[in-house]
Formats: sequence, structure tokens, C-alpha cells
Amino acid sequence: MSEIFIPGINSRFNTDQLVQDLMRLERIPRDRAERNVERLEDHRAFWQEIGRRTNSLRDSARHLFSFQNPFNDRIVFSSDSSVISGTAIRGALEQERSFTIRQIAQADRFLSSPLETDFRVEGGTFTFSVGEEEISFEFRGGSLGDFTEALNRRGGDLLRASQITVRPGTTSLLIESRVTGEENRLNFSGAAITLGEQIGMASRVNDSRVDFSSGVVSVNAGSSSRIPMNFQAPATGDWVLRFETSTNLRPEQPWVVPQPPPGPSIPETGAISHGGIVIQNDSSTVQLPVWTPPQPPARVDNMSVLSVTFSDGTSAQLSPIADSPGFSAHEFNLGELAQGRAIVSMNLVNDNTHRDIQIQNVQIFDPNLLGGIRALNPVSTAQDAIISMEGIEIRRPGNEIDDLLPGVTITARRASDTPVTLQVEPDREAVKDAIISFVGNYNRLMAEINILTRNDTRLVDELTFLTNDERAEALERLGALAGNSTLMHMRNTLMRITSNPFPTSDGRELALLSQIGIGTDVRWGGAASGGGIDVSRLRGYLEIDERVLDNAIATRLTAVRELFGSDTTGNRLVDTGVAFDVDALTGPFTQTGGILSATTGSINTRIAQENRRIENMDRQLAQREIDLRRQYAQMEDAFRRMEQMTNSLDRFQQQNNR
Repeated sequence: MSEIFIPGINSRFNTDQLVQDLMRLERIPRDRAERNVERLEDHRAFWQEIGRRTNSLRDSARHLFSFQNPFNDRIVFSSDSSVISGTAIRGALEQERSFTIRQIAQADRFLSSPLETDFRVEGGTFTFSVGEEEISFEFRGGSLGDFTEALNRRGGDLLRASQITVRPGTTSLLIESRVTGEENRLNFSGAAITLGEQIGMASRVNDSRVDFSSGVVSVNAGSSSRIPMNFQAPATGDWVLRFETSTNLRPEQPWVVPQPPPGPSIPETGAISHGGIVIQNDSSTVQLPVWTPPQPPARVDNMSVLSVTFSDGTSAQLSPIADSPGFSAHEFNLGELAQGRAIVSMNLVNDNTHRDIQIQNVQIFDPNLLGGIRALNPVSTAQDAIISMEGIEIRRPGNEIDDLLPGVTITARRASDTPVTLQVEPDREAVKDAIISFVGNYNRLMAEINILTRNDTRLVDELTFLTNDERAEALERLGALAGNSTLMHMRNTLMRITSNPFPTSDGRELALLSQIGIGTDVRWGGAASGGGIDVSRLRGYLEIDERVLDNAIATRLTAVRELFGSDTTGNRLVDTGVAFDVDALTGPFTQTGGILSATTGSINTRIAQENRRIENMDRQLAQREIDLRRQYAQMEDAFRRMEQMTNSLDRFQQQNNR
């Protein structure tokens, strides 16, 4: 029995294979175009990577000479950061100052006596004040926790309350001001003072302040003044003597040399006459001493002008004041100063030759007895920060002071009698990091150019910082753009820039990158070290000798900055330097519409053209395959009909034979 062949389902002549073989030949131009697209896409990726590397190099180069360059960054070093620290803005003056922290600024913090956990606060209008700011609210009554939450909701940035378990089974209420400074004292009124007395936090007192001066007392240079006081210092308490002083410096007057004295006035000696003859006496003479002009008076600068006198006749010199055109405050612990003696007067003896001194607001008070209440359990008392800067006393309400040194914010952290030095210096670490980043980006771009333009596996082996995956990818890119003139020009120009001399304020002593420890062979000495020529160091990569770089940054920072970018015309615009020239070179490559953009744009155009060709060929190939399958189907159908006719003839012949 013969096989049954159905056209389109099976084929007597293996039509599918014949069509596939023919279409494989037809697809050769299409496959070639597809491989060309893949090659172009690879090239586009190579150029995009070059673009990223070039952008990174340009950014790091611009960072070294732009307005935000690290050479203007400042950092503050403290000899004891636990006492005082600081921060500085860009461009702050380099300087060194010595500080002594007499006391840090604090806020009032009042603690109650231990209370039962079920203690309830009666309702009322509770009013608290911090300095001139006031907080007032109605409380209907409730637990201590309810009152704490109500106070915190309204306290904002001024006031805060919390519950502390001082003893097991009890709780204490802590109310604290959130604003430091002597003028920002915490005070109670209304139901608040009643609650304070009830819970053992505060009591009502009269103000302890005693004033000893009315108005300003002026003491000109060379004069003195006495302020009567007659105050018996209490044996207990934290009583304070406080006053404010200011100074006025007189302008220097040129010394006028006095003329010699004229000497005594001698009367005429007279004459006699006789017989018409007149005889005149000789004039009297006085032998005057040789005139020696007096020396100009010595300039006197004495800031220790204040003292206090006690009832026993003794006196104590107060700490020196400081020059200040405005009034600055001074405080002294009365217990340490008087030691139980009564103070009779304060004396100001101004023996300066060119300085007038004013004093005002001379007061004695107990800081715990101000404002009408006395804290019974003060955790801390509102006070100003008192800082001595090289003998000049400064008071501020807060511990962060930004108006003392221009561009510098200092923070007082704790009191200490030991002077602490603050140094405002360039941030040399930031400069070093920026230079290292520049060199790193330079080397990555140089490595990418070398890999793409040369077909030498040693180029990849020399890059020891590559990971295994990066090394495999680099081997695939090796020599992909061999002979490209654009990349070769960029490479050669970069090598020339980094080896060229540039003008700096140190002249020839610092004009090359190699003189700050950056070059192609700075760590090993090249052939001069006896090791011969290292081919890998001829690729254009830069090395860093950190010892030399650190020394250059530490001792020649200005010249290092000028080496990377400087102004030679005086118009305050950088016009030369390593970083400036690198930026000028890479700018045309990376800018919008630049070389790299144009190159990738051209590749994109070619890829689009090839893709359109592929689409056209795909349509033609699809139609060609349809035509072939139809032609083979027609052939098989004709063969089938011929075979059927042959079989019919065979049967007819067999019938005739019978």
C-alpha cells in the first residue's frame, strides 16, 4: 500500500528543510546587517563609557579651581574638643586663638520634691515665663502626667516638663527652660507659683538685687573714682558682684618737643659820667646749663584698674577688664572675693595715658533669688557663657557663638581653667581627597582609552585594581577602537598637560605635578633606580607619592592651588593650571553637541538606518519564504496528479490485458 502525502502537512521531498536551507542563504545579508548593528551598539556603549569617564575627570578638575574649590575650605582644630570646639565657613581667616571657658551657658531647671504617684494637680490658670516670653494655659485638674502633657503641648521651644523617679514608689516633676542665658530666667505666676510651693519646687521671695551706681561713671585717663558700697557679704549663698565696663581709646597725639627755657632776665648794668666823659659798664652774663630735651612720656596700658576695699582696710584687685567700645559685663563670686568681710567701696584707678573707662550697673545679688521666686531644688541655674579669649572676657547667652571670630562658630562645651587653643586652618584633608579623586578619574579615563585603542592583553594585566568581571569586560573591549585619532589625540594631550610646567608663586621650585609627588614614575625612580624601564609606566598613568604630596599641602598650599588653577591677568578669572587645562580639553568632548555627543549621535543614526534595512529585509524574506513554500506546494501537487494519472493508466492497462 502506497504512503499518503498531504500537501502542507507532510512532504515527499522534505520541502521544509529545502526552504530553510534556501532562506538561510537569503538571510546572509540580513544577518550581516544585524551583526553590524550589534557592533555599532557596542561602539556606542564604548563611547558612552568614555563620556562618563571624561565627565568624571572634568568634574574633579573643575572642583580644583572653581569657586567651590577645597583650597578655600576651613577647618577648626581644638587642643581639647571636650572644652571648646568650632566650625568655619569657606574663606574664614587663618588664625590661632586661646580660650578659657569660665562657665558655660545654662538654662533654669527646677525639680520638685518626691511626690506620691497618685498626686493630683488642682485646676487653674498656669502662667510660666522665660525671659520676656510667656506661656499661659487653663488646666482643669488631673494627674501629674496629665499636667506634664498639657505643659509640653504648649511649651514649644521655651519650656519642657518631665517626670523622674528619684526614689522608688515616688515621682518628681522637672520643669526646665529650653533657652539658655542669664536674661532668660524661668518664673512662675498664678496657679503655677501655688503648685511650685505645693510640690516643693519653688518659694516666693523678694528680689535680692542691690544697686550701687546710678547712671554711668566715667573715669578719664590719668584720673580715678570711688563707688561707695558698704555691703556685708552673706556667709552662705551664691552672691555675685556684677558690673559693666566700656573703654574709649584716645587717638595717638604726635610728641611735640618743648623749646629750651629762655633763661633769667638780666637788667641793664648802667653807666657813670664825669667831666663830659661817660663810662658804660659791661653787660652782666649768666652761664646757662646745656639744654637736654625731655623724653616723651611712656605709654601706659594697664587693664587692672578695678579693686574693692574691705572694712578691715585691706583690698583685692579684680581681674583685668578688656577693651570694648560697648558695655561688657563682669561677674565675681562674692563669697570667694570677700571671704566674710564687708565691702566698703569699689575703686577705679585709671593710670592709662590714652584710655577713658566707663562703669555702670554695679550690683550685688543672689542669682537664686531673682524674679520673685527661689528654686528649692535647682538642677541648673540660668547663666551666660563666660569665655576669656586671650584675656578678653566675652559673655553670651548661648554656648554657640558665631559673632566673635568672622566666619567661625565656636561651641563652649564645659568649663575649664586650662586655656584651649583653637586653630582655623585650611582643610588640607579635603584638598588631598580632591587631588586623589582627580588622579583616580584621570587614570580610569587613560585606562579606558588604552584598552579601546590597543590590542595588547598586558594593558589589562597591568590594571590590578580591576575585579574579575571588570577584567573580563576589558578583554572584550580590547582594541575595539584601535587607531581612533580622536581618542589618541585626547590621550596625548592629557599626558602633555600633566607633564607641563605652570606658573606659581614658588616659581621653579613648584611648577610641575611631579614636584608635589604626582607623576608617571614618582614612587620608584624609573631607570635611575636600577630597575630599567617599566613599560607599564609609559602608558600615561599617574602615581602619587603621598609623603611628598602631604608635605607640599602642609607647607606650600598656595602654590599647590596655583599649580591646578591660577589667575595670571589679575581679573580674578582662572586662566592657567593643570586642572584648568584639563577642563579646557575635556569641555569640547562632554558639552551638549560636543565631540562625544556628535559621535554617539552619528552611531545612533547608522543604527537606525541599519534597523530600517533589517525591517525591509525581514519583510522581503517573509514574502520570499511564502513564495518558496507556495512553489514547492504547487510542485508537490503537480507530482501528485502525475502519479495519480500513472496509476490510472496502469490500472487501465491491466484491465485490457485481462
